[in-house]
Amino acid sequence: MKLWRGLSEVPDDLGRTAVVIGNFDGVHLGHQHVVRRGRELADGRILVAVTFEPHPMAVLRPEHAPVMLSTLEQRADLLAAAGADAVLALPFDREMADWTPDEFAERVLVDSLHAAVVVVGANFRYGCRAAGDVACLGDFGSGHDFEVEGIPLDGGPQVWSSTYVRTCIASGDVAGAAEALGRPYAVRGTVVKGDQRGRELGFPTANVPASGACAIPPDGVYAGWLTPREGAHAGERLPAAISVGTNPTFEGVVGRRIESYVLDRTDLDLYGIEVEVAFVEHLRGMVAYTGVEPLIEQIRDDVVQTREILHTT
Repeated sequence: MKLWRGLSEVPDDLGRTAVVIGNFDGVHLGHQHVVRRGRELADGRILVAVTFEPHPMAVLRPEHAPVMLSTLEQRADLLAAAGADAVLALPFDREMADWTPDEFAERVLVDSLHAAVVVVGANFRYGCRAAGDVACLGDFGSGHDFEVEGIPLDGGPQVWSSTYVRTCIASGDVAGAAEALGRPYAVRGTVVKGDQRGRELGFPTANVPASGACAIPPDGVYAGWLTPREGAHAGERLPAAISVGTNPTFEGVVGRRIESYVLDRTDLDLYGIEVEVAFVEHLRGMVAYTGVEPLIEQIRDDVVQTREILHTT
């Protein structure tokens, strides 16, 4: 997978390409449909997914900027898995926001990517004040030797969208988010050293700070998966009981964190390792217990439920 962080990084000898364009935050099933159609129409050409970093709303109306479902690196990985050969992340700023629709199409699609075909969602808007739409892009393409196809929005009765996925995650409905994404919702982070209480209780956890830049489910306990992205266990998908919150039984910690107990594993050394934590199903809310024994009993029950949900032995 090639990740170009601006037009200047696009190779001069790229040749004709197929292009898909969108914010692609979370790369839900609707996004995947757009990429899949782009792959079908590529006809042997490189398929480039064009996205924006940061999200345009973070520049235009920062007070209304959405919490993100994926980092740029996650987005690139997900777009590659969906079928893209390369990702062009356009650095969105006030100058780019002032580009007219024709200026955007000329600079990005004609001059840099030499597009032969462009696929977008039916609700695609672009250019200054979102003045351009699919019809506008099609008219421009007819005069610049590229075809344009708009893909109807997917889903039903609820249309799949990044906004819908954010709503599911904010309410703890990680199963609903997974339905729209086509996979469990996941966050990435580096494992840090915690207070070691999980280890003392017999359930050592990999602790990841809950970044405010990413959508995080509400405090509670979830069944899911932990996947190290580097180190001796890189790529292993490990079943985990996951706690999100501030550990209220022990008077809490500073800042929320995601604590993953990998079932039946006490030998993992993940400190300093980047991991991906995927949320499959919500088990319960966060509770402050009156002592250690009730907490241990509850964790054991959480582990049993996690096994059943993940179908692990």
